[in-house]
Formats: sequence, structure tokens, C-alpha cells
Amino acid sequence: QVQPVESGGGLVQAGGSLRLSCGASRSIFSMDWYRQAPGKQRELVAAITAGGSTNYADSVKGRFTISRDNAKKTGYLQMSSLKPEDTGVYYCSVNFGSWGQGTQVTVSS
Repeated sequence: QVQPVESGGGLVQAGGSLRLSCGASRSIFSMDWYRQAPGKQRELVAAITAGGSTNYADSVKGRFTISRDNAKKTGYLQMSSLKPEDTGVYYCSVNFGSWGQGTQVTVSS
């Protein structure tokens, strides 16, 4: 099984935006985005099912949007109104497969 490849992370000021990408080797039916902050457990941030239903952690509702483009075999996590507590390494999982190496997001206050 080929791991997905996350990209798009970086350093951004509070209130800014970033779009993370999750490159897959096959069509994306379901996808999850997780994040892990320093010293904390990995947590589910957003998910999309094969039917297109989405689910978000309460802490990101209204600020993050998960989507996919199967023509490009790529998933996305659009993040807006970023807060310092959004800092962490973000990982994606495609079709209940393994995570990639992650991409670092750092939000400065």
C-alpha cells in the first residue's frame, strides 16, 4: 500500500489561511485528516466519507473544509482563521489506509 503524501504546511500568522494537500496513488473515496501537537496525542480533525458526508472536530468547525478531487487523486484541507492552537503536524489517511509523513503547520500569535 502506497502512503499518501501531505504538503502545503508552513508558518502563518494567527488569522491566516493554509491549504493542505493529500496526494494519493488511487481514487479517494474516504479521507481523514489528523493532527498531532507537541506533547499531545494525534487527533481527528476532519473526515469525508465515500458518500461525501463530512465531519469536523468541534475546535475547527466553521474554519476548516475537507474536500477531494479524484481527477487529481488529491484531497485537501482548507484551513482559515488559523489559531496558535492549530499548530501541529497534519497527517492524512486515504481509504482507511496508512498515514503519510505529515506536514508541519505552525501558527504564530
